[in-house]
Amino acid sequence: MYSSSVTDAEWATLEPLLPAPGSTAGRGGRPEKYCRRAMVDAILYIVRGGTAWRQLPVEFPPAGTMYAVFARWAHSGAWQRILDALRDRLRVRAGRDRCPTAAIIDSQTVPAADTVLRSSRGWDGGKRTNGVKRHIAVDVNGLLLAVVVTAASIQDRDTAHRLLPHCAAGSPPSGWSGPTAVIPDVCLSGRKMFSPLLYRSSNASPAPPVSTPVPALGWSREISRGSTSIAAACATTKPDPTTTKPWFTSR
Repeated sequence: MYSSSVTDAEWATLEPLLPAPGSTAGRGGRPEKYCRRAMVDAILYIVRGGTAWRQLPVEFPPAGTMYAVFARWAHSGAWQRILDALRDRLRVRAGRDRCPTAAIIDSQTVPAADTVLRSSRGWDGGKRTNGVKRHIAVDVNGLLLAVVVTAASIQDRDTAHRLLPHCAAGSPPSGWSGPTAVIPDVCLSGRKMFSPLLYRSSNASPAPPVSTPVPALGWSREISRGSTSIAAACATTKPDPTTTKPWFTSR
């Protein structure tokens, strides 16, 4: 039993979200040889410790078997279902609607290993790093919505067009098409940015659909005691703070 192992309550939540074994899904085949809970514990051991598959302790199933199981479950969308289910539970527990109305996007550049192909890496001039960049979208509670990995040379404003559709590409609740407000961490001016906008004035016209391009925005940030609030202004006009309200405060 390791600190990364699932508890009985956690296993009761995870087990129904895993894909059915091949022997019970109408495709034939022999029953699985190893306990599924032990396989989940092995995967979480790798994720928590960051070790290689071949360094799994002997009490877990063989490394080759575990990697094959991990890849098969990833291909079936099991990890996306688990992420969506756990995020919904935590949002409801926090008193929020299960469908996020706001997404916070950010990125991080990390050096690439020597085994990464040149076509998959790039140079980040700002960070002076040759590697890859991982772009994430989270809700206002910091719970993960989507991840996109690109070469480090790709700008955040360009990846936002690819990142936002992934927020609702997993297994969203019925009728949910993704966040309706976006909070960027970097300046996104100079290019066309897709709606939704971050803030909407109380006397402004409704925002266009998500698929409709809108004029580039200039982002201004105000930092107070470690917390960041971002106001959006079209062109050079800054919205009146007395009439500007964030879209996500109602949930």
